[in-house]
Amino acid sequence: MAVERALISVYDKTGLDKFAAELSRMGVEIVSTGGTARFLRDAGITVRDVADLTGSPEMLGGRVKTLHPKVHGGILFRRGNAEDRKQTAAHGIAPIDMVVVNLYPFAATASKAGVSAKELIENIDIGGPTMIRSAAKNFESVVVVTDPGDYAGVLDELAKARDIRLDTRLELARKAFAVTARYDGMITTELERLSAEGDPGNHLRLAAKGEMLPVRLHFDFERQQAMRYGENPHQQAAMYRPAGRTREGFAVAKQLHGKELSYNNLVDLDAAWSLAREFSSPAVAIIKHNNPCGAAENASLAEAYRQALACDPVSAFGGVIALNRRVDGETAAELEKLFVECIAAPGYDKAALDKLSSKKNLRLLEMPSAAPGEELELKRIAGAMLVQEPDHRSVAESEWKTVTRRQPTEAERRAMAFGWIVCKHVKSNAIVFAREGQALGIGAGQMSRVDSVKLAVMKAQLPLKGSVVASDAFFPFPDGVEEAAKAGAMAVIQPGGSVRDNEVIAAADRFGLAMVFTGVRHFRH
Repeated sequence: MAVERALISVYDKTGLDKFAAELSRMGVEIVSTGGTARFLRDAGITVRDVADLTGSPEMLGGRVKTLHPKVHGGILFRRGNAEDRKQTAAHGIAPIDMVVVNLYPFAATASKAGVSAKELIENIDIGGPTMIRSAAKNFESVVVVTDPGDYAGVLDELAKARDIRLDTRLELARKAFAVTARYDGMITTELERLSAEGDPGNHLRLAAKGEMLPVRLHFDFERQQAMRYGENPHQQAAMYRPAGRTREGFAVAKQLHGKELSYNNLVDLDAAWSLAREFSSPAVAIIKHNNPCGAAENASLAEAYRQALACDPVSAFGGVIALNRRVDGETAAELEKLFVECIAAPGYDKAALDKLSSKKNLRLLEMPSAAPGEELELKRIAGAMLVQEPDHRSVAESEWKTVTRRQPTEAERRAMAFGWIVCKHVKSNAIVFAREGQALGIGAGQMSRVDSVKLAVMKAQLPLKGSVVASDAFFPFPDGVEEAAKAGAMAVIQPGGSVRDNEVIAAADRFGLAMVFTGVRHFRH
């Protein structure tokens, strides 16, 4: 079926002038509304107003302009159905063969500081989604275009046959329904923040962002990358990214070199990158099986790497590494000495890239400069989804409470601050021995806290004398502190809150340790 008439009404006008001009050159009649019509006329394109097509003016402040039988009849009628052709002819309904619509970014309105409930509701598009759904439902007869990125392909097919293939129409319809599903999901999520409870004036108000978790969640993800397999070869896997949003994090990371990333690579890279970007100074995180086996910060990136590696060089073999600074030649020369699966960094100097690219299978990722947005964390369990806010709670040193007779020294306080950050990224039960800017021993994922202490001591490759210990949760018994003291620790940072805190503090005092409570727990399951 030839495309003879196109209805165009868009917010995002990227490439629209060239697209519409080419349609017009092919003899396609352009019908449009409001600002889109003005834009096209200013570009020298002949446009027919929707009001001329329908015989009805826009009304209700623009709320009603395309909600009309001559619009939706023209879109929805089945070209191969005799009764449909009879009815449209009787009512003077002209066919609309292409619908080009994209929607006002409702999310942009919702994210505005101080947006009112009235403004939010007023920016809910009705006519646009309705046209999109009508056209997508009748895709066998109508071409629906919601993404400016599809303009070139549509024009190419029209130039060859004056028509669009059925498989293309179907794919465009799938994208169109995804657009309206995502749009309605955003609206529903934002309206969860609306409340009129207890307001005698019956005025709606919006709860602040983050004030509560929504009652309903709506997700729209599109597949970005298929993978050879998941955690194990018998499991299928792929990476999906949120559809229609600003691309962040690993969705826009550039792979500069190396073989295809695996499911496990990405899980570990996420852990490494999350830890490395916690630090303001040059920092390096080495991850193995989703746990840090080395972390350090230093004025020199190369030295930070050497210090991170020194924590547990055996475990670092075959791991992944994240650096929060652009990799230079000196750092690359150090990195080159170790077999690792992947490296993630904000960038690479030419000398560094040349050196690291000599390793055929080493995956090199360039991470985007922007930090990922504050999205909810999801965990699938049987029959349900667990949802929580990300753990971004920080504790200023002014909030620490020293509970032992001995106060920590300034050097110990700096080591505590570093170890506390690393500990947050270790699977619970988590124990980190550290000195200023360097992890010395890490105990992760044990069923008892004292065993995590013993594991950290066993894994340590550097002297622990004079170190500090960070614990993600309270010590339930004195034994963990006693083991740390025997290994050479001189200070402890932990949340506190155990019913046996007094016994734990007494043990620290017996060994001459300084101990501070943060009042904040950092479980990581």
